[in-house]
Amino acid sequence: MKYMLLINAGSVAGDGSAAECDVQDWVNYDKAVKDAGVFVSGESLADLVTATTVRVASDGARTVVDGPFAETREVLGGFYVVDVPDLDAALDWAARCPGALGSGSVVVRPVADMGA
Repeated sequence: MKYMLLINAGSVAGDGSAAECDVQDWVNYDKAVKDAGVFVSGESLADLVTATTVRVASDGARTVVDGPFAETREVLGGFYVVDVPDLDAALDWAARCPGALGSGSVVVRPVADMGA
């Protein structure tokens, strides 16, 4: 079953990277996911200042603004999609993710099977 691991950075270093892990932590995790054969896809997202939010009103009017600029300090930094037997396995991979360290978190959600 496929699960998306949404990686949220709780605190960000001056260079925009996650404060509680380094590049080598991510390289090691990426290699482990791929070597285990559970990697489906994954990407790191560009800095939040490059984000744009689109909203469409009931009358069809479109509003486009910079952001999001939420009240939270947590920032979506990227994602992995893994194909594992069950939720417990997905949770194990989430716990191993450098993004779960310290003030970070990893949200685990099943990918909907629209063909079912």
